[in-house]
Order: sequence, then structure tokens, then C-alpha cells
Amino acid sequence: MAAAPNQGESKARPIIVVKKKIQAAGHHGGAWKVAYADFVTAMMAFFMVMWLITAVSKDQRAAIFDYFKNPSMEPGKSVKPAPGQMGPGGASTSPINMGGGLDAPKTSLQKTDKIGATVMTSPAKPIDLKTEAQKAAEAAELLKQIEKKQLDALMQDLKEAISKSQALKPFKDQLMLDISPEGLRIQILDAQNRPMFDIGSSRLKNYTNDILREVTGYLKTVPNRLSITGHTDATPYAGVTGFTNWDLSTDRANAARRALEGAGLELDRISRVVGLGSSVLFDKENPRSPVNRRISIVVMTREAEADAKLTDVPQFAQAEATTETVIAPGMTLTAPAALTAPATR
Repeated sequence: MAAAPNQGESKARPIIVVKKKIQAAGHHGGAWKVAYADFVTAMMAFFMVMWLITAVSKDQRAAIFDYFKNPSMEPGKSVKPAPGQMGPGGASTSPINMGGGLDAPKTSLQKTDKIGATVMTSPAKPIDLKTEAQKAAEAAELLKQIEKKQLDALMQDLKEAISKSQALKPFKDQLMLDISPEGLRIQILDAQNRPMFDIGSSRLKNYTNDILREVTGYLKTVPNRLSITGHTDATPYAGVTGFTNWDLSTDRANAARRALEGAGLELDRISRVVGLGSSVLFDKENPRSPVNRRISIVVMTREAEADAKLTDVPQFAQAEATTETVIAPGMTLTAPAALTAPATR
């Protein structure tokens, strides 16, 4: 049997202590903290500037710019003081009202006094380099464009109405729409088996009245005045002696006018009623073709209406008409034509 271990021996066992030596890192100092703080400050200033740029108006930005040119709260004593609300050398004492371009009078002219301070003067009038003739030409061109858009819109409405209307559908081939130099032209043509008038007469067919009544509703949507023209073919009129195609075309144009007025068109909307006989043929190769018998309704432009009125001005009233009279070799006298008419005895 093995002997029991002695208690003294167990107490004599060595105790091993392990010690770890920690080597501290080198001291880096606090310089990075200062650099980081500067960076954060700079970023804050940057974002403040960006916020100010987006949050203020153009005039307010000008005020801020003027403030930072001289942010001093006291009047300065420099040789050339900066402008400010407090006078030369100082800016505004208010942190909000900076006393710069925002608070200064709205001027475009500035002068400086003997010491260099800015003196505000009265606002300068904007310079307009356009002459009155150029302004009038631009206004007239703008009116033309607006009027053309109105006539184009009217033509599209009429085309759409013709395509959708059951009453006008059978006469689709007899209605022609186009834009002429005088305005929107609506032509109602005769067909071989569907004339607009009784033969040799100015009496309208019932369906012609229906066409004109339908067209009148669209003509009333624009303020332009109208011109109505009657046309015939080249077949000689075989009726009352002395009554020709000129008379027939005029009577038919007047019949169309009465139909438009009966459908609700104002009386003062008609500018002129003309009969051209067979002088302006639609089909020149076939002078006796039915399409030459037609009624033309023109929604006149303002320029065409003005030209139509000028045709009634007597020649002697035109002051610009002049003539030259030779009174001696190498010498001429220019005078109005009305004053140079030969005298009668």
C-alpha cells in the first residue's frame, strides 16, 4: 500500500506568477482634434453659405455681399470709406438689416464725392433702342400670328363639322376650305346633279340654305368681317335682255348674304358683296363646268379689310401723289397733283 503524501510536501509546491509588461503607445498629442474641429467649422460655414444662397432672394444676396465688404459696426476713418446705412465707413448695426444693396435706393446711376463716398442719384430710365416704327411692326406681326391661329382653328372646326354632320355629309365634295391671302375662304360649288340655285336664277335650293345655316354658326365665333363673291360659268345667260352673268352672279351673292343674315349673322359683319360673273373660273380648262358656278365666303383678315376700305378713297385725297413741273432748265418744282392741274378758261 502506498504511503499517503505528507501535508508538508504539498505545501512546499512552488507558485508561478506570470507578469505581462504592457508597453504604452507613443503620445500623439491633440493636434488632430484641432484639425477636425477646423474641418467641421469649415463645413458648417460652407453649408451655411449654401443655405443662404438658396434661401434668400437676389436682392438679399446683394445686401449680404455689401455687408461683408465692410462688416464694421462703427464709422470708419479710411481714406475711401465703404458705403453703409450709417454713412461712410460703417455698415448696419442690425444683424438682419445689413444696410447693403437691399436697403439702398434702387438706382442704376452712382456718383462719388470728393472723399470717395458713394452718392445715390435718381433711378435711370431703361434704354429702349427700338423705334416707334419697329414697335408698330412687331405689334402688327403679333396680331397677324394671332389672327392666323384663329382662322386655322376655325377651318379645323368647319372640317370636323362637315365630316360629322349628317346634313352636310352629302355635300362634302361641294365644300372647299383653304387659307388665301385675304383670309379663310369657304367655297360652295355646284355639282352636275346638285346645283345650289335654280337654273338661271338666284333662288337658293333648300339644301343650300341648310349649308349656309350650318356655316353661319361657326362664322359667328370669330369677329372678322366677311366678303361674299358670286361666280358663274361661261355659258351666256339666256334670259331677260340686258341681264348677263354679271347680274346673275351679283344676285346670287346677295341671296347668300340674305341667307347668312337670316341664320343670325349680324348685318355689320358683311364687308362687301361682289359678283364676278365668269371672269374668275375655277376650272379654266372647262369654262362651262358646273364647278365654276360657286359662292365664295371669305373670313377676311384685318389687313384685307383695311385694303378693301382703301379702294373707296378718291385719288385727289391722296396727299402723297405728286408731280414735277419743269420751270427752267435744270430746275424743277414738286407739288401735289391736285395743285398742278391745268387751268381752264
